[in-house]
Amino acid sequence: MANLGIPRNTIEVLQRHNFTFQKKYGQNFLIDPNVLERVIGAAEVSKEDCVLEIGPGIGTMTQLLAERAGKVFAVEIDRNLIPILEETLSPYSNVTLINEDILKLDIKELTGEWGGGRPVKVVANLPYYITTPIVMGLLESGSPLQSITVMVQKEVAERMQAGPGTKEYGALSLAVQYYAQPQVVANVPPNCFIPRPGVGSAVIRLTKYRTPPVEAADERKLFALIRAAFNQRRKTLANSLGNAPGLKVTREQVFRVLEEMGLPAMVRGEALTLEQFAALSNRL
Repeated sequence: MANLGIPRNTIEVLQRHNFTFQKKYGQNFLIDPNVLERVIGAAEVSKEDCVLEIGPGIGTMTQLLAERAGKVFAVEIDRNLIPILEETLSPYSNVTLINEDILKLDIKELTGEWGGGRPVKVVANLPYYITTPIVMGLLESGSPLQSITVMVQKEVAERMQAGPGTKEYGALSLAVQYYAQPQVVANVPPNCFIPRPGVGSAVIRLTKYRTPPVEAADERKLFALIRAAFNQRRKTLANSLGNAPGLKVTREQVFRVLEEMGLPAMVRGEALTLEQFAALSNRL
């Protein structure tokens, strides 16, 4: 089987099948063998592993995953790619191809089919327009995920690993860091894809925590509070939370708790760590 990481082989397969890229699916196929190796190397895939790949495209990375993993589930939304994948993945008996929308799949049920709750690694070149709902859906699914190693827009990767006091820091940073430890592994320029995306990309690995690093009495309340804190970044935390419908807290309550925590009354959400948000949520 030809190495699909080489651009001319990718183009040959696409032309032979008269494939046209669908903008609505955000399709940008990786055509750089070195980057493919970086992604799979960062995911630390071995024969003991079950891998969930989202958006396999024509199977470029799927082939490499199949050679190294015990089992691969490849979920592809575009039915026009299924005949191509059936051809490019035909030598591999350990790949299950699923023509579905990952956002509508029960991840827990799918991954549960593998070895009764053994951990699963997610590896993917994600469509950039739905990166956040996919990543958060995976983290919140309750599936036995060990890690998520994905190609995303560079700006999104920076937001996922950002810390307090930076302009990238926000609700996404805190949500990701509640569930996993993020690490940007590599930056990837647009010329590593066909067609070229209009933005830079990055590979990020999210190593899932067994239990969150902070204790929240009510997870839903914690995340509602975090969202409200960043809805209007320029406002103080007391104003943001006091004005948020559904939170049912007053500015006076927030002032009192901030004082108990030794934080200034005029502090903004972007200054608080995940630990401080959890403490604030628990006290409120």
